[in-house]
Amino acid sequence: MTKVDKLRLCGWLLVVATALILASSIQLEVTGGCCNLFVWLHVILGCLFFVAILLHLYLHFNWKSWIGRLWKRTPMMRWLTISALLTLISGFIALFHWIGEHMHSPLGAVHGKIGFVFLAIVIWHTAKRIKFLVKR
Repeated sequence: MTKVDKLRLCGWLLVVATALILASSIQLEVTGGCCNLFVWLHVILGCLFFVAILLHLYLHFNWKSWIGRLWKRTPMMRWLTISALLTLISGFIALFHWIGEHMHSPLGAVHGKIGFVFLAIVIWHTAKRIKFLVKR
C-alpha cells in the first residue's frame, strides 16, 4: 500500500470518526451528559479520533517537528492546531472533573464549545480536500 493510499484510507477513517464524535457531542449537549454510558462512549470516540489525527499527521510528516510545520502553514492550519490542542486539554480536565463528581461541569460546557469550533474547522479542512478522498 502506497503512502497516498494510506493517507486516503486514513482520511476516510477521519471522516467517519468526525461524524461519530459530532453525533456523540450533540447527544451529550442534548442530554446534558447525564448518562454514564454516553459520556464514556464520547471519551472513547474522542480518544480514537485523536489517535486517527496523530496517524494522519504521521503519514504527512513522520515525527519530524510536525507541530512547527503545522504552525508555519496556512492560518486555517494554525486554527486547526490551536483548537485541537484546546479541545484535547479541556477534554481531559473536564473528564477528570466528571470522574470526581459525576456531573456536567461548566468546564465541560467550555470543552463542548471549543470542540464544536474544532469540528467545524475539521469539516472545512476536509471539504477543501474532498477531491483527494474520492479520487481513485
